[in-house]
Amino acid sequence: MVNRILVSQPKPASEKSPYFDIAKKYNVQIDFHSFIKIERLSPKEFRQQKVSILDHTAIIFNSRHAIDHFFNLCEDLRVTIPETMKYFCISETIALYIQKYVQYRKRKIFFSTTGKIEDLMPFITKHNTEKYFTPMSSVHTDEIKNLLDKAGVQHDEAVMYRTVSNSFEGIDLNNYDMFIFFTPAGIASLGENFKDFVQGDKKIACFGAATAKAIKDAGLRLDLEAPNKNATSMTAALDLYLKEENGK
Repeated sequence: MVNRILVSQPKPASEKSPYFDIAKKYNVQIDFHSFIKIERLSPKEFRQQKVSILDHTAIIFNSRHAIDHFFNLCEDLRVTIPETMKYFCISETIALYIQKYVQYRKRKIFFSTTGKIEDLMPFITKHNTEKYFTPMSSVHTDEIKNLLDKAGVQHDEAVMYRTVSNSFEGIDLNNYDMFIFFTPAGIASLGENFKDFVQGDKKIACFGAATAKAIKDAGLRLDLEAPNKNATSMTAALDLYLKEENGK
């Protein structure tokens, strides 16, 4: 039985978040606390990587953090992104988030319908004459790089933001039956801040293959992974899980 859940993200700004609907539907308490903090690199730190953004004609985004820090760092660098730039996103949600910075045009914004980078590759290979740039976190895997190498397209990656552990003052993990993670860095933060953590009967859920791997590599049990064949989002997967788990 799951009664109290800790989501390792900031509390949603809108009361219309599906998390609040789930809490009411299953009479569970859902708390939010980011396990990590994201910090943008300084212009000096970025320049040391010797990558020119304007040498590229397409950007690959795998998170909203990547979008925010890309455009904000471009502003710090006084780089104006041309209107001809194309954007390739790991999901429709991330594609729509680009509207915060650029006008949304279907002819220059492409996205995977499954939330998986593998299903974005057909769009990338179709536009194989573009030169791709991927803004990365300081904590990342080579999954995107390896797929682009295999596809034989021109590409560069550069770190544009770093991930550091957040403070856990006032947080008692013993109060929770389930934890939801979204990044490998969140798992690393758990290990750094709670060295004596024992999972026991506590459930662990995550979004994304990289996070799932980090959980297993840390010797923890993964109870729920999204996206999956029945749910493309974390909230949809959580809804189905609680329906079964709390209905027993």
